[in-house]
Amino acid sequence: MGNIVLILGETGSGKTSSLRNFKEDEAAVFSIASKKLPFRNNLRVINGNDYAVIKKGLSSDKFNCYIIDDSQYLLAFEQLAKLDETGYKKHVEMANNFYKLLKHAIDNTPDDVIVYFLHHPETTELGKIKAKTIGKMIDNWLTLEGLFTIVLMAKTDGENYVFETNNNGNSTCKSPFEMFDSKEIPNDLKAVDGIIREYWGLNPIKTTTITTTGEKRND
Repeated sequence: MGNIVLILGETGSGKTSSLRNFKEDEAAVFSIASKKLPFRNNLRVINGNDYAVIKKGLSSDKFNCYIIDDSQYLLAFEQLAKLDETGYKKHVEMANNFYKLLKHAIDNTPDDVIVYFLHHPETTELGKIKAKTIGKMIDNWLTLEGLFTIVLMAKTDGENYVFETNNNGNSTCKSPFEMFDSKEIPNDLKAVDGIIREYWGLNPIKTTTITTTGEKRND
């Protein structure tokens, strides 16, 4: 059974740049918006918003660390594709498709796999910061944060970039007791990955090297 972690953050808050310390043989990135990484790195990036491609990649057993960047666009792009459809059924289908991806990441990957969902937040009418969806109907069917044990928030004051590890009374951040040593930590997702693996007793991040024939080999 794999593990999923939610990383919330506005555009420019440092979500994607937190990947900068991963080496190319340590993690694979699914870029839903097909954007270039905001740093120099040769991380393996798979562009596109096809649920089937993502599921197949997660089940490939090539890595034990995966990142789905801008995962909220899976919902948004599907909504745009269904603009001509009417009724509530399409909203239920969109929520179900996203839920099935979360379940696949848990149920169809080994115990040492961690899948990070990098996701934009939104502010509710009551001022609460939560994971961005595409309408109240989605929220009625799917409370995203409730499916994650760890929810971190990427934040910046314009100079410093951090992850918030616990609820400040106005957000949905959460993490297991004593997993992190402070309410704010550097936005280094590789370091976070190491902390999570140590806390839960998971295998260390593994590397995937390229053979002379161009095929991937797990070490």
